[in-house]
Amino acid sequence: MEKKEFNLYDVVEMKKPHPCGTNRWQIIRMGMDIRIKCVGCNHSVMLPRREFTRKVRKILERHEE
Repeated sequence: MEKKEFNLYDVVEMKKPHPCGTNRWQIIRMGMDIRIKCVGCNHSVMLPRREFTRKVRKILERHEE
């Protein structure tokens, strides 16, 4: 299994879409837990890092610092 590298403010695609119809999420907080925000409706969800890495499908956009 490949190790996915993601950083703060990256936009990722999750396995299941959000009820608003969008499947794009932006990482807004990283630590032991990761907070992601729906790009479509701005709803935010906090997930444990282990669960997040299991549910993320791919990284759509990388944030440039």
